[in-house]
Amino acid sequence: MATKDMLPHDPKQDPMVDPVTGEQRVIAPGHTFRSVTEKLSRIVLTSHTPLGWYFGFTVTGGVVVMLLVALTWLFLKGVGIWAITIPVAWGFAIINFVWWIGIGHAGTLISAILLLFKQKWRNSINRFAEAMTLFAVLCAAMFPVLHTGRPWLAIYWLFPYPNTMNYWPQFRSPLMWDVFAVSTYATISVVFWYIGMIPDLATLRDRASSKFARFVYGNMAMGWRGSARHWMRFESASILLAGLATPLVLSVHTVISFDFAVAIMPGWHTTIFPPYFVAGAIYSGFAMVLTLAIPIRKFYHLEDMITLRHLDNCGKVMLATGFIVAYGYMTDIAYAWYSADKWEFFMAWNRIFGPMGWSYWVLITCNLAIPLSTLWSRKLRQNVLFLFILSLVVNTGMWFERFVIVVTSLTRDYLPSSWGTYDGTRWDYMTFIGTLGLFTFLFFLFIRLLPMIPISEIRQLLPQAELDDKKPEVLN
Repeated sequence: MATKDMLPHDPKQDPMVDPVTGEQRVIAPGHTFRSVTEKLSRIVLTSHTPLGWYFGFTVTGGVVVMLLVALTWLFLKGVGIWAITIPVAWGFAIINFVWWIGIGHAGTLISAILLLFKQKWRNSINRFAEAMTLFAVLCAAMFPVLHTGRPWLAIYWLFPYPNTMNYWPQFRSPLMWDVFAVSTYATISVVFWYIGMIPDLATLRDRASSKFARFVYGNMAMGWRGSARHWMRFESASILLAGLATPLVLSVHTVISFDFAVAIMPGWHTTIFPPYFVAGAIYSGFAMVLTLAIPIRKFYHLEDMITLRHLDNCGKVMLATGFIVAYGYMTDIAYAWYSADKWEFFMAWNRIFGPMGWSYWVLITCNLAIPLSTLWSRKLRQNVLFLFILSLVVNTGMWFERFVIVVTSLTRDYLPSSWGTYDGTRWDYMTFIGTLGLFTFLFFLFIRLLPMIPISEIRQLLPQAELDDKKPEVLN
């Protein structure tokens, strides 16, 4: 049975459609400063937490316990419990690392680039997209650390500090570059996320009935009083951080792609990897934004703030980046053919028609065939159920993209005597599923304790805010 969001919209009858432009509104008409503040602050300050939240929090907490069991066994037995044997010395750990880093790219793009371009439709989704970035980077950072086997004995070798043996990390290694790229990315993302919340934390401080809540939110608000000087410094800091974060959208996943592109392994050392890794990261990141936004708007009745225009725009970005990813796939095959290198050609053939070729066709189906044939339709881009299913399909395909790059290139190298197959162990799957649980667990905590939609930025979308901006002109 069709839901309200799935029905076609008549601009003459639907209040969510602007009668002048015919486009979906970014916020429903009829809201005031007070109604926006009350609706969004009530989600955090309510004393009656919804039962659905408790259910999701409990389930994801159980998955986190499974992750702790897998990690405990890993530390006791070593990385031999994973399927990282010769020739596939890189397994799920690197696959999941690259996949999680890609998930976080949409948050930085929505927060920084769309802010610089003054795109108002970002205001409803930028806060939880930024939180998604932080949690995704946290999950990603776990895997290189765990891949060392005994982190407490090995991880400090990655940091550039002098020691008694005068031994320094190998700065020419792209794995070393990852440390700097990811740590910089995480630092800027945390600062940007926190500074953007300061006005809303002050709102929660002023509206909280509990002394403890007022104390906590008051300290986190850092003395915010909403004066003109505060707003001037806030906006200056936001623009400055957006300018710093924008290059990270391009640089971080470019550096991650160097893990493969600077290697001599056939199928890896190709110049198309940096741009199509970045496009693929944004592709999967916006898919995860839809995966989170659609249940949130339904469960908390936020259809008037996370509107069909937001979902439609996310679909358009996915369509554009999906075609860049498709170009990357075709270029990768063209390089192998045009190079006249038999090893490159063999690797391309092996990926498509080899014993693990099924994974290649999964990624082609999930990343190209289904999305690029359907996202052209505006009706489908505004079909909430379809977008939610498609977002899961795309993220599945993007995980298989990393699987294909890592596994199919390593299962067959120069020596047929060392050829093999690859299949993750139960500990590989437990660790990966556990990070999914950790990501969702942290997101449940976030939407319960902090404003997941920026109150101050939503208020700036109201007609009253535009009139307030014009008052000085009228007076003059």
